[in-house]
Amino acid sequence: MMSLQNPTREHSSDWVLLNMAVRLKWLCGVLGLCLAVVVGAYWYYQVVRADHYEQLAENNRLRVLRLDAPRGLIYDRSGRILVENTPTFRLMIDRSRSADLGASLAFAAGILGHEERELRAALESHRGVAREVPVLLAEDLDLTQVARFEVSVPEHPEFEIATSRRRLYRHSFQTAHVVGHLGEPTPAEHDRDGSLAAGDLVGRSGVELLRDRLLRGDHGERIVVVDSRGRLMGEDVRRTDAEPGESVTLTIDLELQQLAENLLADKVGAIVALDPRDGAIRAMVSSPSFDPNSFGGRLSQQDWDRIVDAPGKPLQNRAIQNTYPPGSVFKIAMVVAGLAEGLLRPEERIYCGGATSLYNRRWRCWQSRGHGLVNLREALQHSCDIYFYRQGLKIGIETIAAYARRLGLGNRTGVELPGESEGLVPDPEWSRNRRGYPWYPGETVSVAIGQGPLLTSPLQVAVMTAAVANGGLRVRPYLIEGGGEPPAPIGLDAEVVSFVAEALANVVENGTGRSARTPVVAVAGKTGTAQVVAQATWIRSEDLPPDQADHAWFTSYAPVEAPELVVVVFVENGGRGSEAAAPLAREMHEGYFSAAAKT
Repeated sequence: MMSLQNPTREHSSDWVLLNMAVRLKWLCGVLGLCLAVVVGAYWYYQVVRADHYEQLAENNRLRVLRLDAPRGLIYDRSGRILVENTPTFRLMIDRSRSADLGASLAFAAGILGHEERELRAALESHRGVAREVPVLLAEDLDLTQVARFEVSVPEHPEFEIATSRRRLYRHSFQTAHVVGHLGEPTPAEHDRDGSLAAGDLVGRSGVELLRDRLLRGDHGERIVVVDSRGRLMGEDVRRTDAEPGESVTLTIDLELQQLAENLLADKVGAIVALDPRDGAIRAMVSSPSFDPNSFGGRLSQQDWDRIVDAPGKPLQNRAIQNTYPPGSVFKIAMVVAGLAEGLLRPEERIYCGGATSLYNRRWRCWQSRGHGLVNLREALQHSCDIYFYRQGLKIGIETIAAYARRLGLGNRTGVELPGESEGLVPDPEWSRNRRGYPWYPGETVSVAIGQGPLLTSPLQVAVMTAAVANGGLRVRPYLIEGGGEPPAPIGLDAEVVSFVAEALANVVENGTGRSARTPVVAVAGKTGTAQVVAQATWIRSEDLPPDQADHAWFTSYAPVEAPELVVVVFVENGGRGSEAAAPLAREMHEGYFSAAAKT
């Protein structure tokens, strides 16, 4: 008998086999695709991106360490160091090596004893800097802090201790406005100057700003091998030594600079001393001053506000940046203008009774009882205001302004320091252009004694005085040795200069400048007292509120027969020039020429 097969059962078995075959093909396809992806990725990373990952591997094995360039030193004219460098430790952070930046900052704050927000603020100030570039986090670390960071390298490879140099201003307050100070560069400055690196400081004022690039030098670098924990292994792979910054020698005489600062210690004002033969500045002091060492590291906003808001605005250099009414020292320019144009006759006498009427107004002399009949020499000797009121009208504002500018007033002197003010010598054109109305003759009366819309700086007054001392040459003041220029003639007859020089010598010998006399050297000079506020009646300066008291001036040079030193003293709200300024000038001349006699 034949056996009968079950067709349904046979069909079901074939279907299962077929389904399994399809699934197997799909599985092989997926496995093949995955294998292709793996092979492709391997090829991409090992062949196409091989250089990139090789560099990353090298970066993990190699580390670049910066070699700081020592900033150039600053010397005085005799080779005495004014500014130098001292070693210091800085904490740098490489943000690209930090797995958790918040944890890194918390760890650092614990060692440094700082608030974490202070460290975050340091990072925020470098927001524009690439993440791979190390950022200065803290400085002036002590040895204990350095050791704690060094032993934590395996857990915190993002931290690095850099040995650097901190700027040391040996004479701090005494030379601050001349040598200047440093500050951190902004992100924009980093972008403009590729030579700047993290942690660098740049000049912000004075000679530090003026010669910043030369003083900075060029950094070097070491490329070293490190292990997986960041420890140095073996010799340097490559080394490029740093190039130290160039040193700078100034024309400043340190002893004279210190003397000037001591004389102004409890005052607001400025002292300038320069050589009238070539314009070399021997001393320049502005008071109150500041400590530039405060800017050698990171300055907090609180510290910055404290300096900026300090009484007397210590960051201002009153010798060049501030301008004031010159008072009676301007009478030097008046005499030069009148004699040069033949408008003044030395023997012509004018009566001073203590006051006079001009243009329906009463004008007073500083000497309330008057000076009687005075000629030009006597008027300058006793600083008679009435004489100059009347002669100022005769000379005229155009002539006065022209000669004042020729002598160096109302113009920048050209000194290398940044921020010099121009001052103001007015004339009718200035009045029309700046004020929108004409010049009035009554204003000439005020200008004739150094008041009214007339502003000068102590350095400008020094340039004017030098022109008398050197026989009629205009000097350009300079601070850096080798930076001088030959003085330029200003077109004055020798007789004019000689007359003014003799008159200024008489001011000190027998006139208002007697308190500047010294047995050490013969001094010539001119006192000046400038009103700060107009007075309807005559009130003594000492009876006015302190901020309304007169400004005191004294400009001078010595020796009379062969001038070597011009000294200008300005005391803000100091009172009379003969009492507040002239004695300080005497001390300056005695100090300088006594020291010169010993050598």
